[in-house]
Formats: sequence, C-alpha cells, structure tokens
Amino acid sequence: MPTPVLHIGNKNYSSWSMRPWLALKWGGIPFQEHIIPLGGEGYGRSEIKEVRAVSPSGRVPALHIGDAVIHESIAICEWAAEQSPNLWPADPIVRAQARAVAAEMHAGFFALRRDMSCNVRRRLAREPDWPEDTRKDLERLFELWAGLRVRFGGEGQFLFGPRSIADAMFAPVCTRLRTYAVKAPQAAQSYCAAVFADPVFKDWEQAAEAEPWTIEQTEALYR
Repeated sequence: MPTPVLHIGNKNYSSWSMRPWLALKWGGIPFQEHIIPLGGEGYGRSEIKEVRAVSPSGRVPALHIGDAVIHESIAICEWAAEQSPNLWPADPIVRAQARAVAAEMHAGFFALRRDMSCNVRRRLAREPDWPEDTRKDLERLFELWAGLRVRFGGEGQFLFGPRSIADAMFAPVCTRLRTYAVKAPQAAQSYCAAVFADPVFKDWEQAAEAEPWTIEQTEALYR
C-alpha cells in the first residue's frame, strides 16, 4: 500500500482535520501530512483552489491512498480503525455505542460549532453569554462525557478507557471550552485535562501555536 497522504487545514483552526490526524497517530499508521492554509479567496464557500485540487467536496481533511480519496473525517477514522482495530472498543455493543457518540459529534452540536469556532491558541478572558441552543448543546456534552466515563472509562481517563475514535471526535471540543473560558463541571474538566496531557494531542497543539497563518474572518470574532 502506498503511504497515505492526509491533506489538512491550518492546525490552529481546522477541528475536522484534527480528528483523523489524531486517529491515524493513535493507531500507529504511517502517513504524510500536507497543510493547506485556509482563508482568502473561496474560504467559507468550499471554493479554495488548493483544497479543490485534493478534495472533491472542497473541504479538508482528505486522505489520499494511491488514487483513492477519502474526504470525510469520520470515514478517514473508520479506515484507520480497519488498519488498527484498537481505535474502537473490543466489545461489539460498547463499540456500537462509541460509534454512536462519534457520529453524534460528527452530525450534531450545531449551535456549539456555530458559536465556538476552533482557535487552539486563543484564550478569552471570560465566557460569553450563550444563546439557549448553545447552552443546551453544552448541557448535552457534559452529560454525555460524564456518563461515558463512568460507564466505560474504567481506570482510563478517556471516554471508553483507552484512546478511541470517540476521543478523536471530541478532542477539538475540549479546545473550544478552553478558548471560550467555559465554566465546565469537574467531570468535563477532568476529561479535557486528559486530552490536553496526551502527547499526540500536544504535538498538534504545539504545531498550531507555531503556525504563521491566520484567518482574518475567524480572528475578527474575538474583537
């Protein structure tokens, strides 16, 4: 098999790129990464020329394996799990539940994602006053994390014990809580601390902080 190439956006902003990148790294799957700085002409409309050249959807991430292109985060994660089955829980029922919450993150939490754009290196001084639908998303998030860690976390610090694709899907949300100074319950704080302490996540975070690129539309949200 040729070495896969993962095309991603700026590590500071591209939460969807972070998810499969973590999964591939946690799975021990060799790959090359290609960063495409986002912003500028076509940004927000899936019309950035450099992204269109590697992704049929006009969005990153996109994984190239020879002539094949996989262009959705959750699909890339599933491919990674086929190479490294430890990325999902071993028990079939627990594995189905892990897949369910990963899919919930992929397809839901619209208000949270709308109001908390990803900016790994940014820190607000105080938490904004969220609209009702965003508060409901946060309540669901905290309930979900706490319940999963109690039921399945065991002695581990992650949602299902060892690191899994479910954690890869929620890791960018931890950065959002930190960025926006969200007053999270202790269980959520503990989970985010485990994510932040993970050495693979730290590699991504350090690279995000060192990036020279900015997206003006995103940065304007914090002024």
